[in-house]
Amino acid sequence: MKKVAIIVAGGKGLRMNSEIPKQFLLLHDKPILIHTIEKFINFDDVILVLPKEQTKLWNEICEKYNFTIPHKITEGGSTRFQSVRNGLDEIDHQSIVAIHDGVRPLVSENLINSLVKEVKEGIGVLPIIPVTDSIRKVDGDTSTHVNRSNLFKVQTPQCFLSSDIKEAYSQKYSEELTDDASVFEAYRGKINSLIGEEKNLKITTEEDLKIAYIFMQ
Repeated sequence: MKKVAIIVAGGKGLRMNSEIPKQFLLLHDKPILIHTIEKFINFDDVILVLPKEQTKLWNEICEKYNFTIPHKITEGGSTRFQSVRNGLDEIDHQSIVAIHDGVRPLVSENLINSLVKEVKEGIGVLPIIPVTDSIRKVDGDTSTHVNRSNLFKVQTPQCFLSSDIKEAYSQKYSEELTDDASVFEAYRGKINSLIGEEKNLKITTEEDLKIAYIFMQ
């Protein structure tokens, strides 16, 4: 079965204090987004979801860095939900779809392959990381301890059969649908998980960028 990657890259760099969208910032002399797409070089198709106003800059970056991995660009929406739906609309054949954040450039090909292998009809797969910090729930003036033993942080890529996830994204948007797994579950799909990778961090702050730089050394 064919494999399709949908790379969602809609960041603006506000938390980076940068005028350049965060996916275009340099990481070891190469833009973050290039690193990310390179991890899916063995996929049959790569669909890059970008805000319309960033397409010209991305094309200039590809030329500057001689980036030639084939990929199709589609316009992002006002929400991540809409952006992913736009990417899914570009798929016209049954395939395994890996939906990935454009600013997670350190995901390993081994993790990607492990996730893809576990996808089945009606079952999506995602990577998770155990929560190691102590957790408290704050409600007004009340602060209570939360048992962290069964709490995990969610990563991407999140992987599904294209027919399943396209059908799930046909539902109406809700703010509670914060990632692809929640969209799938809301449409009665089942989610399985694999232990992810600490280095597969999402780069959203200057500190994240510094950590990613160290991971890549």
